[in-house]
Amino acid sequence: MPAFGDLHVHPVFGGMSFSRCSLHKGESIAEYQEIISGCVDANPGDNPIYGVGWSDSMFPPNGVPRKEFLDAVSTERALIFESTGGHTYWVNSKALEIAGIDNDTPDPENGKIDRDAESGEAVGGLQEAAMQLVGDLIPKPSDTEMQQSILYVAKLFNSYGITSWHDAGIDLNAEGVSETMAAYKAVHDSGALTSHVTLAFKWANERSLDQIPVILDASKQAKEWGLRADSVKFYVDGVIPQQTAAMIEPYVGSDDVRGPLQIEPEMLSSAVVQLGAEGMQSHVHAIGDRAVRVGLDAFEMSKNQNKSTRRPMISHLNVIDPKDQPRFGELDAIAVFQPTWASNYPYMDMTMQAIGPERSKNIYPANSVLQGGGMLAYGADWPVGTADPLLGLEVAVTRINYEDPDSGPLLPQEGITLEEAVRAHTINVAYANNLEDITGSISPGKSADLIVLDTDIFTIPVDDISEANVVFTLFKGEAVYGEVD
Repeated sequence: MPAFGDLHVHPVFGGMSFSRCSLHKGESIAEYQEIISGCVDANPGDNPIYGVGWSDSMFPPNGVPRKEFLDAVSTERALIFESTGGHTYWVNSKALEIAGIDNDTPDPENGKIDRDAESGEAVGGLQEAAMQLVGDLIPKPSDTEMQQSILYVAKLFNSYGITSWHDAGIDLNAEGVSETMAAYKAVHDSGALTSHVTLAFKWANERSLDQIPVILDASKQAKEWGLRADSVKFYVDGVIPQQTAAMIEPYVGSDDVRGPLQIEPEMLSSAVVQLGAEGMQSHVHAIGDRAVRVGLDAFEMSKNQNKSTRRPMISHLNVIDPKDQPRFGELDAIAVFQPTWASNYPYMDMTMQAIGPERSKNIYPANSVLQGGGMLAYGADWPVGTADPLLGLEVAVTRINYEDPDSGPLLPQEGITLEEAVRAHTINVAYANNLEDITGSISPGKSADLIVLDTDIFTIPVDDISEANVVFTLFKGEAVYGEVD
């Protein structure tokens, strides 16, 4: 088969999330406490302890974490733990104290300090931009750490049969410096970057359109370094359980809470239009149906004014209003789904409770977008979800959680065919990255990026696809995983 591609991944964040105090293997709050206690003991002193990997579903019904559980581990050290999804910090009382967060601290723009409804006291959760209030307490990664994270991901992804990825958001400061891009250059120059990589610069929501020249200069610098960085990532909203995703109608049980937009529609449209005129691609993070609509509106304006689009895409798409589902085809916009998320599991239960049964009919409507003429492409959002494409292919077809088959399918009519799913994980990823003439299919003249599996996934039951294994992976004709006789 052609090697797989992944259109949405966070390699540096992901690599470091496993190398620091990782909570990914914890399956209860008690296990989280045990892991954190071990990290505290292993790092004596008074420096903050930072880690990643707790699940929102551990804190029902809305995913808001509580400081008391961390205080039980330590009240002397600042403890700061990022959710698996990256939208919330879970902190203890010491971290709140050092950061100066108290009853009188206002919520920052596009952020929320979770508080007790009666006392106003911070309970231990910091949502979206409020995470920045403790950001200075977290040890900054070294150049070596970032390079090692990229190397780790390259090897991991090659073992999954992936030889192409899109880094969905690297930092770029006001002077146009990106330490992450410099780390990619170091790995690229060493010859160890065994994948085609495209970088997307994060759009700084707190800044204005004056950042566009800085982005363009950085993109030019990347090209001179032998890298591809011609995409810009816009974070338009948050997540549904914590009610930070932007919805068209209010959340269930709220007076009029619809979730904020992290960037105003006028600013988003202006940025997308101007970047499109310069040949840059727009990559929008949108989870709520209003955020999806705002993203599509910006693409429509860009298409009308620029007379073309630069293969714009929207990632996540947890809920898409039926009126907007055919617009992907009309606007030549790419729908980037995380295939394993389209199944039943505790986080999905929290999502459905927050938006109610009617809107839950429009969760991850992959087949509807496809039938409306839209292109699907897959990106796992690793480390939020598994990066194994074979698991993703199975769920894309069955809409059943591969870890819990008895949970039943989620909106089975939104499943797609295996051939469509394979295209979404190969040639469509290449197309989205403007690399379809180089990779994404097995064809004379293209890079020899291919894999061999231990079974033909087109001849076995679809619920057995996840049992298949990659035997070896070739990148540019060289074996980067497994042995070739």
